[in-house]
Amino acid sequence: MGERLERLEAGMVIPYGGDRYSRVPDRLAEAFTPGDRLVVVQHDGALLHIPQADWDVAAAAVDRAWQAFGSMGDVSDDQISAFYRAFADRLEDDHVFAPIAAANALDVERAAAAGRSTTRLVLSDVMRKDMVGGLRSWAERGGGRGEVVETVRHTGWTVDLVRAGLGVVGFVFEGRPNVFADATGVLRAGNTVVFRIGSDALGTARAIVEHALDPALEGSGLPAGAATLVDAPSRASGWAMFSNPKLALAVARGSGAAVTQLGAVARQTGISVSLHGTGGAWIVADEDADTDEFANAVYHSLDRKVCNTLNTCVIVSAAADRLVPAFLEALERAGRRRGAEPKLHVTDAARGLIPDAWYEEVAISRAEGSVVEPRTAPIADTDLGVEWEWEDSPEVTLTVVENVDMAVESFNAQSPRFVASLISSDPESHERFWNRIDAPFVGNGFTRWVDGQYALDRPELGLSNWQFGRLFGRGGVLSGDSVYTIRTRAAQSDPEIGR
Repeated sequence: MGERLERLEAGMVIPYGGDRYSRVPDRLAEAFTPGDRLVVVQHDGALLHIPQADWDVAAAAVDRAWQAFGSMGDVSDDQISAFYRAFADRLEDDHVFAPIAAANALDVERAAAAGRSTTRLVLSDVMRKDMVGGLRSWAERGGGRGEVVETVRHTGWTVDLVRAGLGVVGFVFEGRPNVFADATGVLRAGNTVVFRIGSDALGTARAIVEHALDPALEGSGLPAGAATLVDAPSRASGWAMFSNPKLALAVARGSGAAVTQLGAVARQTGISVSLHGTGGAWIVADEDADTDEFANAVYHSLDRKVCNTLNTCVIVSAAADRLVPAFLEALERAGRRRGAEPKLHVTDAARGLIPDAWYEEVAISRAEGSVVEPRTAPIADTDLGVEWEWEDSPEVTLTVVENVDMAVESFNAQSPRFVASLISSDPESHERFWNRIDAPFVGNGFTRWVDGQYALDRPELGLSNWQFGRLFGRGGVLSGDSVYTIRTRAAQSDPEIGR
């Protein structure tokens, strides 16, 4: 119907959202060549340039996974289990793992030299052990393929509702090598997977594919494209992948802004999405909160920076004189555990409760290195949802409010609606908190329990917040066996039946 877009002109008007427009900047106009794609993000007008080379790499990877999905119906559950065992065996073998470790060390070195965070990039002994454990767990679990979840019996015929694979699952994640193994969890339910990892970890990913993943696929007899890497360092390859309608589900993990953008691209393509980006947990302390219980919840929620780390602490004013010192002591302990000074942000309501020594300049551990800055900084009441990305210096926001209801209102309005914890001895307060807080994960202690493996004994593919609304038909933990569809199968025993 329309002509192919082959060039852009600087200043060209690009409509979006029905009644708004963006203008093509000079740099984009100069870079765009015939064969390239332009994706217009409909919610904010961002103009995303996808060079043809990136489009082709992503399309080829998705096609491989698409073709492999067509063969998964002939693959037995025992073959899928054999794949997980073989993948785990190869990661556990020191000889096989050596080139993977070398590739990861080089990735970490390059990222550090560029001043980027490496806390989630390092393939540590603990991460390696968890990857192996997760794969072995999937080897022992059933994926639910072919399971009859309901049977409706009629006179002369029956109808079965049967679980089946959903299709090709696309993953984009930034730099955690363990997600690479986690993503293969979708094979358990009969799906296939195509993934793109951030440029900082691409060398590690290539080594895992070459030395562990591909040999495990081949040895178990699974289709070669059942797990496929988009071997490209550019973000554009991720946009290209999420623009491909052959995906059944698009999963994005990483920083909030990047994940939001990827989700928007997939949504407007018509692909279902599962986003695991913006995090930051909240702890609310009621006036009857036990001091030690509260301090322990804070301390144990700050062991490292991940999505379920404590980000915002809210204390009811009636208990502030008692609980703020306990909070500061717990924050200092968390810093000492990592050998660093903590960083605190306080609203006007909390500022007067912080001792003068907390406003002195200290060395704060940042991605770019040690930076001298005030240990405590002011923050506006409207910025309680800002998520802090930290290295070794635990970084949190503290505010004081009149009551728990006000804390809930702030959480629902400003947070990504992810993890909320109430410290209180009153069961009625917990029930009211549960009923009013708009979060998929709610607790009464530390926040780091929010993890599929830790809480549910199930390897997770990601944790979803409710920033863009509640999820349809599933919980916030995305696991390999939760990616499925329902097929309907009729069996007629009476040939005379008609409507």
